[in-house]
Amino acid sequence: MSKLKVIQLLPELNIGGVERGTKDFSKALAENNHESIVISNGGIFEKDIINNGGKHYKVPIHKKSIFSLKLSKVLKEIYLSEKPDIIHVRSRMPAWINYFAFKNLDSKPLLISTFHGLYSTPPYSKIMSKVDHMIAISETVKSYIKNTYKVPENKITTIPRGCDMNIFNNNSIDSKWMLEWFAEFPQSKDKIILTLPTRISSWKGVDSFIDLISLLNNDKYHALVVGPVAKSKRQYFNKLQNKIKTLNIENKITFTGSRNDIVNIYRLSDVVFNLSIKPEPFGRTTIEAISCGAKVVGWNHGGTKEILEELYPDGLVELNKIEDLKNITEKVSDSSYPSPKNNTFTSEKMVKMTIDLYHQLLSTSS
Repeated sequence: MSKLKVIQLLPELNIGGVERGTKDFSKALAENNHESIVISNGGIFEKDIINNGGKHYKVPIHKKSIFSLKLSKVLKEIYLSEKPDIIHVRSRMPAWINYFAFKNLDSKPLLISTFHGLYSTPPYSKIMSKVDHMIAISETVKSYIKNTYKVPENKITTIPRGCDMNIFNNNSIDSKWMLEWFAEFPQSKDKIILTLPTRISSWKGVDSFIDLISLLNNDKYHALVVGPVAKSKRQYFNKLQNKIKTLNIENKITFTGSRNDIVNIYRLSDVVFNLSIKPEPFGRTTIEAISCGAKVVGWNHGGTKEILEELYPDGLVELNKIEDLKNITEKVSDSSYPSPKNNTFTSEKMVKMTIDLYHQLLSTSS
């Protein structure tokens, strides 16, 4: 297949699913002998882009301001200089800036967007559909695009997110890490570990998780909530702490804060949960946990439903049925209960499908 030159646009290159995905995809493009260029306001992954064979242009396309549209001149200059085959936009503000740069090009590259979320309907979000082709990260997102923006089905391709199996796998846990973990969290030793990996936010299902733990009248379980608490969420976090006190389960649940050893926490966990009240556009933690050998339980909607239907239907529970959640947790947490199928949602598969789509679209447009 012919060599491609691809430009990806996103606001910044700091922590997050879109950012990590862009970094990984840039690396994969370079490894497959394609040219990769990323335009963003920079961030912690900027060095990775360059070290992994890509090129990075630092342009402040992250600011949600009418004045940011002036940056379309800067983008146009980059496009004229680089002459890409494909421009791939991954976020709304960069998509707007790109729109004004792109429409003034005489020779136009292929324009693609990825819908990473269930964007709201105002004209601000509709810009993501003003492209040659759209990628949806799940069937949930695809049907949302069709219904919200009235886009024909043949303009959308579903390419699920994937995780890197070199990182997320069921390798044995380093004994030094294990000793350090139990020194820090002795309350989790010799317990069935139930884990909710999430930032603290009211729609992420922490409330439901606390309700579940209060119903499990057994000292054999210990629950972990793994994720950061933003300053704006302190009040909500305090409310959760008060609820735990009222239910008298302080010794059964631990908030670990943000951790960079999530892979080992997945491996240590018996059951990992996705209890988001709003449908997840995809549900990355679900595939990560399954790849690391954990069983996963989640509400039967959104991207989580799609993943579990394929890999672990036993873990599906109807939304907000706490009693059912308790019963299924008790059932699957038994060590003799079957584990999920091997994860099929891999980065490798996602990269291949995206590059194949590029070639297919370029061949039909020429």
